Amino acid sequence: MPYYEHVYLARQDLAPAQVEALTEGFQKIISDHEGAVASQEYWGLRSIAYRIKKNRKAHYVLLNIEAPAAAVQELERQVALNEDVIRYMTIRVDKLETEQSAMMRKADRAERGDRGDRGDRGGDRPDRGDRGDRGAPRAPREQGAW
Repeated sequence: MPYYEHVYLARQDLAPAQVEALTEGFQKIISDHEGAVASQEYWGLRSIAYRIKKNRKAHYVLLNIEAPAAAVQELERQVALNEDVIRYMTIRVDKLETEQSAMMRKADRAERGDRGDRGDRGGDRPDRGDRGDRGAPRAPREQGAW
């Protein structure tokens, strides 16, 4: 069976429990059509780049699906009819990801405070050299210089 990644954005005024109920309903659609949802990720309430149907934020959910094309078509039809979903996208992939998505790894890194190896970020770096006379006051302008 083919593999798909399905991401949908739910309205910002929904509670996380309501988003979970939506996800369960979508999983039921897939399972009723002889497919399976391998994993799901709730990415949380995030800001979106531009307003969509008067929403500035949305609940993001990812579903990794193994299902026939007919099941995915029915899922997309039901998602399009649902007023709580403001955007969705389904992409066919060669294989399903077994680890966390990039969005979840990014959230984990932010929670840990791990900033990677950035070295010494302090001043007096020898590779920068002298900054010149940036702090010195400017000379007064001459009249008629323009």
